[in-house]
Amino acid sequence: MKLPQLAGTLMLGLATVTLFANCTADGKNGGGNGSSADTSKKKTDSTVNIMKPVDRKLYDSLDKKLANGDTTGRWPVKNQPTPLAGAILPFKRIVVYYGNLHSKKMGALGEYAPKEMWQRLNTEVKKWEKADPTTPVQPGLHYIAAVASGTPGKDGKYINRMGNKQIDSVLKISKMQPNTIVFLDLQVALSTIKAELPHIEKYLQLPYVHLGIDPEFSMKDGSLPGKKIGTYDAADINYVTGYLADLVKKYNLPPKVFVLHRFTKKMVTNSKNIKLRPEVQVVMHMDGWGEPELKKGTYRHFIQSEPVQFTGFKLFYKNDLKKAPNRLMTPEELLKLTPKPIYIQYQ
Repeated sequence: MKLPQLAGTLMLGLATVTLFANCTADGKNGGGNGSSADTSKKKTDSTVNIMKPVDRKLYDSLDKKLANGDTTGRWPVKNQPTPLAGAILPFKRIVVYYGNLHSKKMGALGEYAPKEMWQRLNTEVKKWEKADPTTPVQPGLHYIAAVASGTPGKDGKYINRMGNKQIDSVLKISKMQPNTIVFLDLQVALSTIKAELPHIEKYLQLPYVHLGIDPEFSMKDGSLPGKKIGTYDAADINYVTGYLADLVKKYNLPPKVFVLHRFTKKMVTNSKNIKLRPEVQVVMHMDGWGEPELKKGTYRHFIQSEPVQFTGFKLFYKNDLKKAPNRLMTPEELLKLTPKPIYIQYQ
């Protein structure tokens, strides 16, 4: 991989932790009490129309279509479990805006007021519907619920957990457009994924809330976030999918979509050992920024070559324009990739 990709992403990460060095959100409020959120377990919003048994023949047909003529034998992924009723993928393509309400620099979700944000996201949705009319689009909001911080905080973990009020605000914004799903993303810094999941568990009990984790900010060696790129192992990922599977079974939920950011090999180690489960749909998401050819190379080396289940692709409104040809990749270009990404994130 070219050095500019690595260096550019490190600079972005450093900017992220710097932005939150003095954030006032109280990490103690990130957990289970005092929320005004509607945490009803009823099958509402985005799940009401999709809680039907999965047609395995249709699933396999759509998965083969995503493989886009792959000749390596990697795609579609073999021996996948049949997902539980209500599975979103591969029946719909998820298109989301990413960000944090505290910062206009971390993504479109947070940069724009809610009404303008929805206008912009809906414009992207229409582009995808036009480019691939056979695949319905599932809109979503991808919110950074735990942000790697530039200061140690009270617990010395360099993590800033968003309070319930912030997460509730995102859920409220999601309800401005019916059938929207929400992702809560965790940057664990010097904490661990096992320690952080309980802080958002009551939100994951909702049928329309899903999960993202960011290896870039999982600092297992004690390095400060933003100084180098972190990592997760298959064992960590299997813990998370087991955790999600338990919630799905306990609360009779549709499968959770689980997004992992990746733009280097070491961000995810032993990927062949990742266990697939009918309760969880795993998306390996290409998270690097740069010019189109660089992004395609990153996707080819770290997503296509190490198949897990489904794939995603991030587009940066600002950083992708820094070098010639100074433009975003189009849906039509992304649909030519092998495999075709089924999760699209705009930042």
